[in-house]
Amino acid sequence: MPIFRPQRKRPADAGRLGSSPTAITRNCLDSALACARSALPNEFGGVLRADPPGVISELLLLPGTTAGRRHANFQLYMLPVDLAVSGTVHSHPSGALHPSEADTTLFRHWGRRHLIVGRPYDAGSWRAYDGNGLEVTLSVIGAPPRGSAAAGVYRPRAVHRPGEAPLESVVPDQE
Repeated sequence: MPIFRPQRKRPADAGRLGSSPTAITRNCLDSALACARSALPNEFGGVLRADPPGVISELLLLPGTTAGRRHANFQLYMLPVDLAVSGTVHSHPSGALHPSEADTTLFRHWGRRHLIVGRPYDAGSWRAYDGNGLEVTLSVIGAPPRGSAAAGVYRPRAVHRPGEAPLESVVPDQE
């Protein structure tokens, strides 16, 4: 008597688990840029997760990560056991978007895609690298923010924080 073994069929356009991501969601990229901006003047560090395979869609913040003006130390032993974790993201507050020697060493030993974000933390101030420290292209998936001039140009919205005057009511000093 033959044994019945059901087969799971994957969609044709789905990437393989463990493959190198080729895209990032706009929400994930915006989250990384916002975290880096809020960490100023220190560096920021996080971990990227690709779900579905091939698309980086989540930013994981590891407990115990320390950061200073010239470093961000990941506590990689705090990572969850997850095969979808695909690389790292960290900031360079100086605005330099190329990897240092320490960055390249991290890239070679851990992950397939790595992001470096820098000042002014907008849509054009990030670069993606592979495990060897070579620059790669990641496409950004998601609708552009409302009110942007063009679909390919990212312009962050003004944010009103409680306790601050809205931008329209700010009047320069009359001298």
